[in-house]
Amino acid sequence: MSHERSTPSSPASEEFPSSTSTPTQQFASSPASGFGNHNVPLTALERFAMARGESSCQALAGATGGFMSGLVTCPLDVIKTKLQAQGGFRAQNGGQIPSGSSVVYRGMLGTARMIWREEGLKGMYRGLGPIILGYLPTWAVWFTVYGKSKEYFSEHSVCLENVNVVNFWSSIVAGSSSTMVTNPIWVIKTRLMSQVSRKNTSIEARPPWHYRSTFDAAKKMYMTEGILSFYSGLTPALLGLTHVAVQFPAYEYLKTKFTGQGMGQSAEGDDSSHFLGVLSASVLSKIMASSATYPHEVIRTRLQTQQRSMPSVSAEYLSFRGGLEDPNHAPAAIIAKTKAALPRYKGLVTTFKTILREEGWRAFYAGMGTNMMRAVPAATTTIFTYEYVMKHLNHAKAEGISKLENNGW
Repeated sequence: MSHERSTPSSPASEEFPSSTSTPTQQFASSPASGFGNHNVPLTALERFAMARGESSCQALAGATGGFMSGLVTCPLDVIKTKLQAQGGFRAQNGGQIPSGSSVVYRGMLGTARMIWREEGLKGMYRGLGPIILGYLPTWAVWFTVYGKSKEYFSEHSVCLENVNVVNFWSSIVAGSSSTMVTNPIWVIKTRLMSQVSRKNTSIEARPPWHYRSTFDAAKKMYMTEGILSFYSGLTPALLGLTHVAVQFPAYEYLKTKFTGQGMGQSAEGDDSSHFLGVLSASVLSKIMASSATYPHEVIRTRLQTQQRSMPSVSAEYLSFRGGLEDPNHAPAAIIAKTKAALPRYKGLVTTFKTILREEGWRAFYAGMGTNMMRAVPAATTTIFTYEYVMKHLNHAKAEGISKLENNGW
């Protein structure tokens, strides 16, 4: 007796028709709500994280950290900038470096009270626009290049076998890249923060400009001082890369000691212990870096806040020419005024010598207390936000992959 052999269709073959497409292609063409009757749908965050590479996640986390840091610490940044810059304005306006009794801004609380009295809340957040515009690309570029540099040095450099040395040089490369990209933004930020309200009657501490906004500052700087004004202080800024070269290798070392995880990494376990490890590592590493490199910040601020002279269009030059053409006007006073308006700080070494001669070594640490109170919370906010965003992106990516595997993709 003959039997017809039949091959029953399996449930899998009925539910999923045969196809030559890859799981990634099927995932891309599947509806967002699910992948079948028994599949668990991916969340929006999981889909977002899975579609991004490691560099994109690092850039996003870094930009978010920079944004939060700038928002939290802007008032302290304004106070620090005014304390650092006031000595340069007094001499730039033709006056002698005054004694302590004639200093306009005195300490963190005194400076804060003066800003609040004369400018209000707006004065405390002067320069917030450039801060946000600066921190976003600065940390997005920095964390991205830092991660890529670590990979490159670890794989291609035989001389850099020590992880701390790899982190050091990766910090230098990342800092150089972000500084070159964002220096114009930081010059504008420093200019805006250092200017005072028009109500301020103290001529000694008044800078020779007044800008209404970020765009107004950029326009006036370009029209009156030229493109080079946007790169004032670039040399000390690049030399200041020693700051990040100390901070982030120290942070990675300390975090590894405290938590067993590197930057941007987290493990399942006690969140409170991980929190304390990140907090301790970020605070200690920032204090170490700030203490070692603060004087260069003062030099950079002085270079960024002095106005570049353009004699061909300056009022002083026109007055000087009038004095020469009109014999009734003696040009001696005009010459002195024009000379005083020329840039006083010319390069890193000259600026160092000028500040030391006119104001003494204490000027190199002007506003350091305020800077510590600003820099430590800023660094902690940046690093915490970076770690938080990276933790959730990595977790979402792992969850998404797990769901796809469980769904049979």
